[in-house]
Amino acid sequence: MTAPSRPGLAAGRVPARSETPGQVRPAGVQPAPERERKTVSVYGLTFSLPMLLWQLIFFLAPLLFLIALSFWTVRNFRMEPDFNPDNWSRMLGRSVFWEAYLRTLLLSASAAIVTSALAFPASYAIAFKLSDTARRWAIFLMVIPFFTSYLVRVYSWQIFLSDNGIINAALAPLGLGPFPMLNSDFGTMVGYLTLCLPLVILLQLFSLIFVDRNLVEAAHNLRCGRLRTVFEVVVPAARVGLTIAALFCFILTFGDFVSPLYLGGGDPPTLSILITDTTKSGQQWPRAAVVALVMIATLLVIAFAAVRFAYRERGR
Repeated sequence: MTAPSRPGLAAGRVPARSETPGQVRPAGVQPAPERERKTVSVYGLTFSLPMLLWQLIFFLAPLLFLIALSFWTVRNFRMEPDFNPDNWSRMLGRSVFWEAYLRTLLLSASAAIVTSALAFPASYAIAFKLSDTARRWAIFLMVIPFFTSYLVRVYSWQIFLSDNGIINAALAPLGLGPFPMLNSDFGTMVGYLTLCLPLVILLQLFSLIFVDRNLVEAAHNLRCGRLRTVFEVVVPAARVGLTIAALFCFILTFGDFVSPLYLGGGDPPTLSILITDTTKSGQQWPRAAVVALVMIATLLVIAFAAVRFAYRERGR
């Protein structure tokens, strides 16, 4: 004797858990997934809040104050809150500002190119030619220069680059020189290399270490020469790290004040020197703020362009 069937339950039809009595679901149809509730964890708030506060306190708030300061007025060597666009028109309308801007841009771009070109053979040799132990020692040696003040290192270069310095004294017995290396663009570039070369080598190295060695071996198996392998396999594979290293060099040199002043002579000025000269002439901090904001805007544009180029998909 068979048990009576329940009302509303047909053969091949199974009620779902979420269905009310009398509701049926065809066989083979899966129930709709339940929506996960988005919860905010205390752990996430605790550890993400310091970074947000750091950005607000040390970047966004000073930037907003700098923007407001650029519209203030200086009367009798005292700054007064105001909304006067005269500071922008005066600074952007001066030829000395644009000369300093182009000079700073050219020196920083040249430093990024020269430093990257000089750093790549060293970083490539450390990444591909040295053992793990030797590589660790090389990284340690790259970190040692940062133990000394950058200003002290720049001052020490004056002993080498002056007309009666060590380099010209060594070239004198050969009948060469003296070469004017101090208070020139060459001296400024030496200071930029002192500042950025170890850092660029480290950033390039960390990118080259993670290059897939199978790609290099495949290029060699296809009879690709060493130089061609470097430029067509290694460099594209490490493009992100190489670009970021050059970007860091550009950012550091674009705002550097020490090398252009103590090794380059400070004349003609860069933007960083122009800021100090502006503040000394009648306490014109609002006009100096205009120069600083132009520098920040330039760095942001170049940084976004460099990052977009670094992470651009290959083949586009």
